[in-house]
Amino acid sequence: MSSIDWWFPPERQTGDPYEFMTSHIPADIRRPHLVWLVPVLWTLMFGLWGLSRQNSVWRDEAATWQVAERSPGEIWHLLGNVDAVHGLYYLLMHALFEVFGASTTTLRLPSVLAVALAAGCVALIGRRLAGPWAGLGGGLVLGLLPAVQFQLQEGRAYALVAGGAGLSTLLLVSLIATTGTGTGTARRTWPRWTAYGALVLVCALLNWLSLLILPAHAVTLWRVRPGRRVLAPWLLASATAVAGALPLILFSRTQSGQVSWIPPLTWHMMIGPAVLVAVGALGALADRWNGPRTGLPVRLTAASVGLPLLAVPLLGLAAASLVQPLFVDRYVLFAMLGLALLLGAALGAAVRALAPRYPRAAGLLVPAVVGVSALALLPVSLADRSPASRVDDVLAVAGEVSGLKREGDAVLFVPAARRDAALVSPGAFAGLTDIALARGPVESGTLKGEEAAPARISAALRGQRRVLLVSDAGRAGKPPKPSGSAADRAKAAVLRAEFTVVEDREVRGRRVTVYERRG
Repeated sequence: MSSIDWWFPPERQTGDPYEFMTSHIPADIRRPHLVWLVPVLWTLMFGLWGLSRQNSVWRDEAATWQVAERSPGEIWHLLGNVDAVHGLYYLLMHALFEVFGASTTTLRLPSVLAVALAAGCVALIGRRLAGPWAGLGGGLVLGLLPAVQFQLQEGRAYALVAGGAGLSTLLLVSLIATTGTGTGTARRTWPRWTAYGALVLVCALLNWLSLLILPAHAVTLWRVRPGRRVLAPWLLASATAVAGALPLILFSRTQSGQVSWIPPLTWHMMIGPAVLVAVGALGALADRWNGPRTGLPVRLTAASVGLPLLAVPLLGLAAASLVQPLFVDRYVLFAMLGLALLLGAALGAAVRALAPRYPRAAGLLVPAVVGVSALALLPVSLADRSPASRVDDVLAVAGEVSGLKREGDAVLFVPAARRDAALVSPGAFAGLTDIALARGPVESGTLKGEEAAPARISAALRGQRRVLLVSDAGRAGKPPKPSGSAADRAKAAVLRAEFTVVEDREVRGRRVTVYERRG
């Protein structure tokens, strides 16, 4: 007997496909760990592949790196001025850097582990709501989604939020299934409700826009209608999580200038989310073929969980962006868990439809679709693992500076935020004098430090013989746009009037220009 016949024995290829798919799969195969383990290992393998991105770090990750190397007190000082929304993540990364050392592996491995956790949660939810093939398919698909692939190896908090969202959704499904059917008592379920509220709160402290998962779960509860025994503790857990995150939300509003770079919402920006929701809706329609699951409320389906999890955060973020521009898809990365669950449900429905007449094809469908998808998305995977996939490369520009500098040289940064290269790779800038810096980033509690007045910078610059300027690369060989900062205008004016360019190198989104005094 082939492995496919083991899943779909010939003597059971008549009658209700759902019946033999759920009742005649060998008991060891039906165990949950054999459904989630493969997606977890697949995602881990996918995440570890090319993890260093050719030893490159871009500006967002550089912020994580330089803050994580500060002490907890210094991080707390920073959060009072900037980046309060990332405070918990910075403290977590500080602990990891202390234990494992600062490296691209330490920086990105938490994201890999978090997405692997999310894949396992999707697999378990899919298995419970739509069958083992749906769970396996959804868990394997998650790591292939382009938005997830990009964040899978990113040294920021968005993947961690996705992992927490997967766990909280799994807990909610479990609680609806037990309490909603009368098989769980308050004494047995309160630890899970406590864990649910704690997870939502932790995710909110990592990124408070993750609270959009609560209206998504509310839509699921409205659709399932499990009764007061579920609604009451859910409201209590949700309210507690929101109350716990409220101080951070209110304080971070005083730092709203950090998101001033986000453009206003336009209909063009909604095309991608609309396509994703449309694909998810097709998956929800296909989920009808999976039929009801034994021991679960009739309305508790992959569609009733996955579609709100996909659509509500995207639409909620779009609605919030009408008040203040905030629409950046990574802020609601966890919505991709809903899409993966729906795609898994569609695969499960396809297996169910094929099984009675084509058991071999049915058994090969999920691995074949996942394999073909992985091959089709290989260009995306390779691109995401190259330094060119990000805006710039802080480590590459530091290497250029190390090769160009001479003893006694000065260094300037335009804009001042490009000082991150020196903060992440101080050894490359050793021996250079940062003539514009008045107070360092740690001392001032900022990411880029405080620069001196324009007149002082001009005077200090006139006393130099040779200066290295680190700036953004221009587009298509053009020089970078001038900064609106008075300090940066002063730097440019003196360099233009009294210095000559002797070396100009562009590397991975940054530029290093060497100036020497005329005469």
